[in-house]
Amino acid sequence: MIAVALGATASREAELIDGDTATRIVLAVTGLMVAWYGNRMPKTFTPSASARRANRVGGWSMALSGLLYAGLWALAPFDVALWVGCGAIFAGIMVTAGYCFSLRSKAKAA
Repeated sequence: MIAVALGATASREAELIDGDTATRIVLAVTGLMVAWYGNRMPKTFTPSASARRANRVGGWSMALSGLLYAGLWALAPFDVALWVGCGAIFAGIMVTAGYCFSLRSKAKAA
């Protein structure tokens, strides 16, 4: 991630790409990093079945929102990528948190 940011900055300074392209490259790679982390979440060991379910839902939501974020920064107009991309990441976080709270309320009821 840092190497990509430094490479984009060096390319912008050498006038190989413009500032908008450098920003888009760095933010698209950020989205791919979120997707990678979401892909890794369900693979971590957790002893509890509820925690494994939460990891699976969180992994799916973060992977999908990260891919959407990266795709928007690669292809959409700047304002659309900014607002919809941030909304996608926020939605992924809210889906994960909402599912965790629902698991907790089910566990308390049982």
